Amino acid sequence: MPLAIDLAIIGGTGLYKLAAMESVETLEGDTVFGTPSAPVRVGLIAGRRVAFMARHGEGHSVPPHQVNYRANLRRLVDLGVKRVLAINAVGGITPACGPRVIAVPDQIIDYTWGRISTICEEPGTPVLHVDFGEPYTPSLRAAVLRAAVDAGVQVLDGGCYGATQGPRLETRAEIARMRRDGCDLVGMTGMPEAGLAREMELDYACLALVANWAAGCGVEALGAPAPEITLDEVLANVEAATADLPRLLEALLSQ
Repeated sequence: MPLAIDLAIIGGTGLYKLAAMESVETLEGDTVFGTPSAPVRVGLIAGRRVAFMARHGEGHSVPPHQVNYRANLRRLVDLGVKRVLAINAVGGITPACGPRVIAVPDQIIDYTWGRISTICEEPGTPVLHVDFGEPYTPSLRAAVLRAAVDAGVQVLDGGCYGATQGPRLETRAEIARMRRDGCDLVGMTGMPEAGLAREMELDYACLALVANWAAGCGVEALGAPAPEITLDEVLANVEAATADLPRLLEALLSQ
C-alpha cells in the first residue's frame, strides 16, 4: 500500500542505515522485478517520513554489478516514493574532487556492461525512449543545493560521474581515458540506477561522497599520485563525508 513518504534515500558503500531516523519501521517485500537488496526502513527525520534502502545490502553483500537496481527502485515506487536521493561513494578524478568532498553531479557517462538497464527488458513490455539529456532531475538537484547552503554544508555543484562495472577498481589508463572523456568522478553504481529512475518517473539526484583519489590522480593536490587505495581509507573518508548528512537532509525536508 502506498505511504506518504517525502523522500527516499539509497545508501551506498559505508552507509547502511540512517542514524538520524526516528520511529523506524521495517518493510520487507518483493517486486515484479525480484527481490531488492535490503528491506526498506521507514522513519522520521525532522518530522517528515523518509525511506532508506542499503543498495549493497545492510551487510554489503551485493557487489555493484549484481545489484537488482530495478527491484530496488520498484520497491520504493510500490511504497509511494516520488523523490530519490542516491548516496554514492566515488573516486575523485579532477582536482576539485579530492577525498571527503561531497559533489552533486549533473552529468553521467555509462561504462557498465551486462546489467539490465531498462524496465523494457521483458517481451511484451512497452518500449520507452525517455529523455535523458539531464540525467539528474534539475528541480531535485536545485533543492539539494539549496539545502546544503541552508545547512552550512559545503558541496560541489556539478561534475560528471563515470559509472564503471566493478567490483575491481580501475586502472590508471582507464581513469586517464575517463578524464579525457570529461569525467570528474568515478563510481560503480550510478548506472543503470539513474536511467531506471527516469523510466519509473522518479525525481532522482545524487550526492557523491569522494572516498579516495582514483588511480593515478591527486597529482595536482599532492604533488604525486595518491598511494594505493585501502578499504580502511575509503570507509574513513565516507564516514567523514556523511557526518554532515543529517543536517543537509533536515534542511532538504524542511523546504
